[in-house]
Amino acid sequence: MGKTRTRPVMDADPSRTVSRPVDYVWAIARISIGWVFLWAFLGMAFGWGSATPTGHARIDGGSPTSVFLTESDFEALAGQPWVDWLFMAGLLGVGLALMLGIGTRIAAAIGGLLLLMLAVGLPVAGSPFGYIVYAIVLIGLAMANAGETLGLGKLVHNPFLK
Repeated sequence: MGKTRTRPVMDADPSRTVSRPVDYVWAIARISIGWVFLWAFLGMAFGWGSATPTGHARIDGGSPTSVFLTESDFEALAGQPWVDWLFMAGLLGVGLALMLGIGTRIAAAIGGLLLLMLAVGLPVAGSPFGYIVYAIVLIGLAMANAGETLGLGKLVHNPFLK
């Protein structure tokens, strides 16, 4: 019979300090998706995007979530101030955490839930597949410890918060 081939064991040492090229790819993906969340927050707060017109922005006293919740499965929540604040806090927290590389796993979980909620409940926002792809990438970010490269994740010693 033939020899069995063995694959080399990947470096599983959490104290390694050298980043591999794939670590930079994950870091760029983390920062990019973090910017998507942060831009969504800024758009809701100041009406800077097409998703939240100027009159509906939080700074104008409007309800940014009512723009897209009115025609969704979550219509009963449209216009509720606590929904606006909670959703916007989630966008800001996820965006900052991903951009800084701290709390990447928690940010990935919360961001994934927000994206899946959008994919399931908001058919008017276009194809749900984009949201699902972002959610899958967030899972990859959490698994790859993406906050350690080009981020502040190395400063955090709690593995759950990396």
